Amino acid sequence: MGNFNSSLTLQKMVFDRIEFDRKGFKNTKELKFELQVQIGLGEDSTYKVTLVLNGTKQDEYNIVISLSGFFKVEGQEELEDKMVQDLINKNAVAILMPYLRSELTLLTAQPDTDSVVLPPFNINKMLEK
Repeated sequence: MGNFNSSLTLQKMVFDRIEFDRKGFKNTKELKFELQVQIGLGEDSTYKVTLVLNGTKQDEYNIVISLSGFFKVEGQEELEDKMVQDLINKNAVAILMPYLRSELTLLTAQPDTDSVVLPPFNINKMLEK
């Protein structure tokens, strides 16, 4: 049987920033948010992938969640550069998304606030933009 382990491994993950800034009371306005992805390579060939969600629900709250994952790519020397970039850009982001989604739901589960559940979305299409 072949080895089906991923070349990409999550070494550690941390929330860099979690911020909920109340502006007013619960309302029917929509939460508008943007998601940023930042990718960097450290000295020890560890990739740092950071997701930053900035959201505003007008007249109710502003929210910021920043989450960083530190990833290693095993056998990187044998892989093509495009393969390594795809692993980092797509798979690393996909690995971190459930944690971001969960934290947003937890953070918006406050008194007099509707809890927000991010819908699943196509990470590949998001990264193309």
